[in-house]
Formats: sequence, structure tokens, C-alpha cells
Amino acid sequence: MATLLVTGGTGTLGRAVVGRLLDAGHDVRSLSRRLPAGPAAPGLHPYAVDLRDGVGLAEAVAGVDTVVHCASTPAGGDEEAADHLLAAAEAAGVGHLVYISIVGVGGIPLGYYRTKRAVERMVERSGTGWTILRTTQFHDLVLRLVKAGARSPLLPYPAGVRVQPIEVREVAARLAELALGAPAGRVTDMGGPQILDARDLVRLTLRYGGRRRLPVPLWLPGRTMAGFRAGENLAPGQAVGVRTYEQFLKERAGWRV
Repeated sequence: MATLLVTGGTGTLGRAVVGRLLDAGHDVRSLSRRLPAGPAAPGLHPYAVDLRDGVGLAEAVAGVDTVVHCASTPAGGDEEAADHLLAAAEAAGVGHLVYISIVGVGGIPLGYYRTKRAVERMVERSGTGWTILRTTQFHDLVLRLVKAGARSPLLPYPAGVRVQPIEVREVAARLAELALGAPAGRVTDMGGPQILDARDLVRLTLRYGGRRRLPVPLWLPGRTMAGFRAGENLAPGQAVGVRTYEQFLKERAGWRV
């Protein structure tokens, strides 16, 4: 039985990773900024740590075999969080750190993507054995973005952009598999089973949500959008996902904005 720490353990991906590891019978620590309400599941040990200041982190990583780093936010602070986590992991003698990243961070100059690539480099240069997995966008994120745009009668979408959404539970299963193995470096990217045009994706989401909105294409300038239009966010050769975005939406039919 291994002892593993999952950062962002109460987030969409982190919860799924924690569940997979617990189901496999391992000792799991879940790290988040606040302790979750209610009793913890058997075998789960929650820790309240803000990675941006690292207070309490040494205790959380003590005796850990592997860290799965899922904590991340576009609001900023990922590099500071990674710096504290990597230092604590090395000091505690952690043997393996698994990091989840995004397909396209090497070429799309979006601010959040640049930060994710910077953290990748920090992990690569650390004194801890490491594994990095890049995936395409989660179903949940795509739905959240469309819902946000659907608050107005006109729903703009980026013209010429395609998306390859993937099921978060499938990513969690892959992360758990990697976490229980030896450090593997940068592993093969992971993409969803279908590549959808943004227009079709928006229309599909609206249909299952029962919402009437007018999708409006926007041609957005700049190198970031040029990268998306060029498909740098896609992994067509690694379309290993099984559950489609439409199957995901069927479970959420009638979503509300």
C-alpha cells in the first residue's frame, strides 16, 4: 500500500483522482485550502494548506511516496505554489511527483498556458522523480464556459477554433495509474474521442440545456487565437478518451444558467 498526496484534492479532477486511489486501497492525503465539510472517507486524510504560502505543507508531505499535483488556478499563484511544493517534496524525500498539464502549453501564448509550462519546467528541474501528463480540455470546463456565455441572448464563440473535450474521470484513472508507477518523464498526451468545431459544441450544449441563444462567431486576433485555430490545443493522434461530450451532456440535460 502506497501513501499518496493529491493537491487540489477537493477540485473536479482532484476528487476523481482521490476516489480512484482510495478504491485501489491506498493511503491517500487530500490537500486543499480549506478542510471539506463532513467526515472523511475511510483511508482519506484531509489537510488544509494554501500552497501559495506553504504553511503546514511539511507535515502534509512527510512520509508520502508520491504527490499528484492537481491544484491550479487561472487567477495566479501556480508558480509560487509549485515552488513551495517541490521544495517540501524534496526535503521529505518524496520519490515521485505527477503533474497534470494542458495540450498546447508549449505553443499557445495564453497567460495561463505560459504559467502551466513554467511549472512543467520547474518540475523537470526539481530533485524529485517526475511524470507530466498533458490532456485536452475537460467536459466540465467546456460546459462551464458555454453556460457563462449563455447568460445573454447572443452567445459569442471563437470562429475557426476546434475543441477535443475529455472526460475528467478518464484523466483521473490515467493519473492514478501513473502515480502508482515509476517516474516516467513527459508521457504521451491524452485527448478526448472527438474533435468538435466550437460552433457545433455551443449548439450541442444549448440543445441539451434547453436554452435558446443565438451563437455568434467572433474572429479574434493575436497569436493566442492563431494557435487555437491552428489546432495546437488538439491531440488527434492521441484520441484515447472514450466518453463523448454528448454523452456527458445527456447526464446534465436541462442544465440552468
